[in-house]
Amino acid sequence: MVAIISDIHDNLPNLKTALDYAKSKNVGALFVLGDITNAKTLKYLAANFSDPIYLVAGNMEVCDLETEAKKYPQIKYLGRHGGIINIAGRKVGLCHELFSANLLIKQGATIIFYGHTHKPWQENKNGVEFINPGNLANVFYAPSFALWDEQTDKLELKIL
Repeated sequence: MVAIISDIHDNLPNLKTALDYAKSKNVGALFVLGDITNAKTLKYLAANFSDPIYLVAGNMEVCDLETEAKKYPQIKYLGRHGGIINIAGRKVGLCHELFSANLLIKQGATIIFYGHTHKPWQENKNGVEFINPGNLANVFYAPSFALWDEQTDKLELKIL
């Protein structure tokens, strides 16, 4: 099981709620799709989730995420444009904004998790699943995140 979060914007109470729920569901990996914002939030994230964290930089970061991420062994930093990870026999693309999607599709992604819009969304375009878990910031839309069972491909949206 994977938890997918995006657009935290330093909202630590909502981040805590999402992480507590993820732990209760035995989540084994976390996709963080950008806009953590500062190093304090990244430190909190790493201190409260010990399994692999795949991290993408967003457009609102006020710290050097690449440098900060190196402090935590469970964090795999994928950069500003995101990247591909292999999970359950699939190539999964992670990015903050959809301008990176074409590159991820060219690299073989069949599912792309993205953030930025704060709006939970799922759609299939030309055989590629696009999924946005919403935001934890509670900005524009109610705070939300997603759980993905990579074995069954079942996706759940959780609204806080």
